[in-house]
Amino acid sequence: MAKKATIYHNPKCSTSRQVLAMIEAAGYKPEVVEYLNAGWTKKQLKELFAAAGLTARQALRTKAAEAEELGLLDPKVSDARLINAMVEHPILVERPFVVTAKGTLLARPKERVQEIL
Repeated sequence: MAKKATIYHNPKCSTSRQVLAMIEAAGYKPEVVEYLNAGWTKKQLKELFAAAGLTARQALRTKAAEAEELGLLDPKVSDARLINAMVEHPILVERPFVVTAKGTLLARPKERVQEIL
């Protein structure tokens, strides 16, 4: 039976593509969630960040133009506001998040994925 993993993936991101290849090379048959198409819910993001031990601020893709345009780089912005913005603009979530039976993490740098494979 194939080992299960879920990757929240952006196929345009080289790190995300490399992590997906690493998961497959480790013998997993990953569920690939293209979150830019699928979108997020507040509940989903809160659970994902909690499982990974991250705050919304730590999971914010600060390189996304929207982060600056929406004023989200200000450290005073609340996690609630960040999560609302992430639901509205999925690109604001850093990538890739990976979930396996061994845990959940943000695979940046990409080598971190080995911790849960």
